[in-house]
Amino acid sequence: MPRPRFLDPTERGLSQLGQEILPVLYRHRLLTAGQLTQLLRPAATSTRYIRRQLEVLHGRGLVDASVRRTSRAGELLWYTTSLGCEVVESGGELAPRAYRMTEDAAASQLQEHTLAVNDMGLAFVQHARRLGDECGPLDWDPEVAHRVRDGDSRLGDEAFLVPDSVLRYIHTTPTGDGGQQRMLLTFFCEIDRATMSIARLAAKLHAYARYFRYIPQPALGRGRPKAGGFRREAWRARYPSFPRILLVLDGASQSQLAKRTDDLRALVAADARLQPAEDLQAGVTTLEQLRAHGPFASIVTPVLGDPEPTDVLLRRSAAAASVA
Repeated sequence: MPRPRFLDPTERGLSQLGQEILPVLYRHRLLTAGQLTQLLRPAATSTRYIRRQLEVLHGRGLVDASVRRTSRAGELLWYTTSLGCEVVESGGELAPRAYRMTEDAAASQLQEHTLAVNDMGLAFVQHARRLGDECGPLDWDPEVAHRVRDGDSRLGDEAFLVPDSVLRYIHTTPTGDGGQQRMLLTFFCEIDRATMSIARLAAKLHAYARYFRYIPQPALGRGRPKAGGFRREAWRARYPSFPRILLVLDGASQSQLAKRTDDLRALVAADARLQPAEDLQAGVTTLEQLRAHGPFASIVTPVLGDPEPTDVLLRRSAAAASVA
């Protein structure tokens, strides 16, 4: 897993921390000073130093802020400006993204959803530090498009699967001979703040099932495919094994979220299009549980099959990719 290498310390007169902030804001779109502190300076006892660096970046036109809609105290949510995006992209360390945060988008109703996605990533980062695993500030990527159907890209949702984030995590476990095994775990993460219908959550699982089986075909006019067409699923070109699907619930009481989990399981169990269960490794937990207990506690309820909560590995260690 590549580790981030930031801009040269002398460029634009930015401090090392200022250079670290820019790519993290660029990738994750909208973050609080508290989230940035926990990601980049976890030993700090306050957000003062991060806020000072944000003020410097703001003064140079590289970042801007919007007031959090739900905050009575006027908490600021930070994002990179167009100039800040250009500085990050010129460094060549992160793949350029077509989406850029704007003033209107930063102030929109999507604030809490974006922050929840980043809280999910932050929970993985914090527990990786505690366990000696690897998951850093740039190890989740929001809204990565995956084609699930051939044809016109203007089909939108019908043609593409767009997880809320794709997260990569290297988990280390001891082996019987006294050594260690390092496993690369990849997750498709979805955040629901009790705003989606259960039917829509199930529809997202349908999209993952389509992607699991999707084999792209040549476009018309480019000749006939050999031996009946392509035979390799599209996901195999991007992932060593099919990512686990983690649905993270928030925005309601724990009892209400437990009912949503039960309702989703019941709907999926009655849907023949999502069977057999072994095709998709999908589980549900809550943001509160993920923060409190970490991904390797028994907090994940499988969407399919046995309802007994398990850990985020979902009892499928053979599917994890070993890394040196």
